[in-house]
Amino acid sequence: MTLKVYSIVWMLGLGVSLRAEVDFAREVHPILTARCTACHSGHNAQGGLALNSRADVLKAVVPGDSKSSKLLQRVTGEKPPRMPLSGAPLTEAEIATLRKWIDEGAKGSVGVADVATWKAPLAPRTPTPPKAGHPVDAFLGTLDAKTIPDRLFARRAYLDLHGLLPTPEQLRAFEKSPDRAKLIDRLLKDKDTYAGHWMSFWNDVLRNDDGVVYYGERKSITAWLQRALEENMPYDRFVATLLNPAKKGDPEGFILGVTWRGEVPASERPPLQAAQNSAQAFLGINLKCNSCHDSFISNWKLKDAYGLAAFFSTEPLEIVRCDVKTGETAKPKFLFEELGAVRPVSTLEERRAEAARLFTLSENGRLARTAVNRYWKLLFGRGVVEPVDDMAAQPWNAELLDWLAADFAKNGYDVKKLLRTLMTSKAYQMASVKAAPVAGAPYTFAGPHRRRLSAEQYADAVAAITGEWRFKPASSAAPTRWVREWELKSTSLTRAMGRPVRDQMVTERLTAPTTLQAIELVNGQYLAGWLNEAAKRMIGETPEAPENLFDSGVLRRNPVKVDISVKGVKELYLLVENVDSYNPSRVVPMWKDAVFLKGKERVPLRELIGQDPENLKLPARLKVDLQGKKFQRFQASVQVSKESTASDVGPAIRFFVFDEQPLARQLVRVKDETPVARPPVRQTPEALAERLYLHAFQRTPAEAERSVLREILGSRLEASGVEDLLWMILQSPEFQYIE
Repeated sequence: MTLKVYSIVWMLGLGVSLRAEVDFAREVHPILTARCTACHSGHNAQGGLALNSRADVLKAVVPGDSKSSKLLQRVTGEKPPRMPLSGAPLTEAEIATLRKWIDEGAKGSVGVADVATWKAPLAPRTPTPPKAGHPVDAFLGTLDAKTIPDRLFARRAYLDLHGLLPTPEQLRAFEKSPDRAKLIDRLLKDKDTYAGHWMSFWNDVLRNDDGVVYYGERKSITAWLQRALEENMPYDRFVATLLNPAKKGDPEGFILGVTWRGEVPASERPPLQAAQNSAQAFLGINLKCNSCHDSFISNWKLKDAYGLAAFFSTEPLEIVRCDVKTGETAKPKFLFEELGAVRPVSTLEERRAEAARLFTLSENGRLARTAVNRYWKLLFGRGVVEPVDDMAAQPWNAELLDWLAADFAKNGYDVKKLLRTLMTSKAYQMASVKAAPVAGAPYTFAGPHRRRLSAEQYADAVAAITGEWRFKPASSAAPTRWVREWELKSTSLTRAMGRPVRDQMVTERLTAPTTLQAIELVNGQYLAGWLNEAAKRMIGETPEAPENLFDSGVLRRNPVKVDISVKGVKELYLLVENVDSYNPSRVVPMWKDAVFLKGKERVPLRELIGQDPENLKLPARLKVDLQGKKFQRFQASVQVSKESTASDVGPAIRFFVFDEQPLARQLVRVKDETPVARPPVRQTPEALAERLYLHAFQRTPAEAERSVLREILGSRLEASGVEDLLWMILQSPEFQYIE
C-alpha cells in the first residue's frame, strides 16, 4: 500500500528520531560507577585517573571521537592492559553505549562524584507554598506560558485518566461546558474505565501478567489489583496488602516472585526478589547490586538486602556473597534503622506483617515521596527526582516534592485526590515541551513533556475509532466479551511499542521511537490485518459471525462430551484450534467415538468424511455433508491422545461445531457491548472523515487536508480508501503523541 511509504517518510520528515541519544545519568553513569570507580574515584586514582568530575572524565574521553579516547581504548583492550583489571570485561553492549555517548559529544555535565552531596530526607516535611493559589503552581514560581486549548486538554485528560481518546460526542459535550475541574472529577468517578487504564502501569510495576504461562509458585494478582484500583484503595493499605497478603483473596503473587528454571544466582531467589521489588517499587531503592555483594554505586550493603529479604523467606536465609555461602543467617532488618527496631517476629506471617508496618509507618516519608514522584513522571514526562528508582537523588524542586508527599499522606493516601491536585494545576495544563534538557544539566520546569501513547493506549485508540475490538478468550464455553488491550496477551505491535515482558518489574518503559516500531507500524502484518478488517466494519461490510453449536472451552487433558441436535442441518463444520499449547505440532486432537444418530441408527463420523477423526493435526477442519440424511443428533467425546498429555507437549486446544461456514476471527460467542460504543456506519466520505479526525486528533480537517481526503476516499466509500485513510492517521505524530 503506497500510503505506508508516505507514512514513514512523514514520520521521519517531522523529526521522529529512530535512535535516541545516550542518557549519561541512566546509561553511562551506572557503567562507570559499577566497573570503574573501585579504582578510579575519590582519593583512589590509580594510574592517575579519577572519575570524580566532568573535568576528570574528559582526561580519558575525547568528545566526538571515541576512537581516540583512552577510556574506549582501555575497556576494549586496544591498548593493554584491558580494563577493568579484575572481574569480567565490559560487555559488547556496555562498550557500544560508551562509544555512542562519546561520539555524540560526551554530553552530561556531571562526573561520578558530583552528585554525592545531596542527603535525601526520610521523615515527612510539610513546606508552606510561597504564595497563594494552586500549591503546585506556587512552588514552581512564574508560569508564563498559556494553557492549552480545551480540545487538547480533553485529549490529555482522557488519555491520562482513562487511557482512551475522547469520542466526538464526549468532546462536543465538554466544549459546551468546558469546566476542566469538573471533567477531571467525572473521569475519576468512572471507576471501571479508570482502572482499565491504570492496570497497565501497575502490572508493569508489580510484574503481573495474565498473558503468560506462570511457572513454579508465581500467581496472578489481576483480580485483586483491578478491584483495588476500582475502589481507589488508599495507597498505604495497597502497599501493606501486597507485602502482607494475610486474607483470602489478597495478592500473594507479588512477594512470591518468579521461580526460575534451572540454576540461578543466590541473588535471584524469591525472598531476594521480594526485597528488591518492594524496595524499588515503593521506596525508590535499587537493591540488585547489593543482593550479591556490597554495592559499588550506593551505600547499601549485602546485609541490607538480606535483612529485608528475611521478612519474606519461608525458611532460614543464609547470606551468600557472590554465590559463595558465608554460613551466616540473615535476620529481619529494615533499610532505615532510624524508624525504630524491628519488633520480635518468628513466623512468616509475623515477619510479613512487620515489613508492611515499617514500609507504611507515618514517619517513613520515603513511601509517599516515591509514589507522588511516580505519578508526577506519568503526567509530566519527567520526575521531580530522576531516575524515579533512585529516590536518594536530588530533586529539582525538593519543596514541591515534600509538599505533594505530605498532602498525599494527610489525605489518606488518596491516589485520585493526588491526580486531581496535579491535573488542576496550571503546570499540567501548559503546552508541552518537545525535548528534555540534556542529561546532567540543571532542570527548569517549562511544561509537561511531549509523551508518546503507550502500547495499550495506541491499540485502544485504533479499536475505539474503528470499532474493531478484540475479545478476551475465555477458558469456558460461556460468552466472552470485547475488551481493552491490557486484558490481552501482548502482540508483535504492542511489544514493538514498549509493552514489556513482566518476568521483571518495570517502573518506566522505554519511549524513544525505534526502527522496530517504524517497521511494525508501517509494514507489520498484525496492524495491516487489523486495519483491513476495521475498514470493512466502518462501511458495513463485516459479515456477521455465526454462533457455534458447541464449544468445548479450553481443553488440556480431560475429555468433554458432545451431544447436540443436528435436526434440519445440511452441513456441519468441526473445528479444532490451538489455544496455547507448549508444542502444538505434537498435539493429536480426537473426535472420539463420534457418531450421528437417526432413531436407532448410528453412523460413525469417519464414514461421512473418509478419514480418521481420532488422528488429526492442528488446526483441524472437517466439513460434513448432511444433506438429505435426516440425522437427529451428533455425539462424541472431544479429547487429546494419551501421548499429547506429556508435560513437554502441554496441550491447550479448543473444539467447535458450526452449522454454517464459520468466521476464523470469531469462533467463540461474544457479548455485544464494547468498551467504547462502536462508531455509526457512515454513508458519505465527508462524514466518515470528519468523525475520524475528531476522534483521532480532536479537531476537524483543515481545508488543505480536505482535498487530500477527497482524493483518498473518492465519491463513494470503499474499504480500500478507508484503509488508506486509517494508515495516514495512525502513522501521524499528531496521533501518536500526547501534546
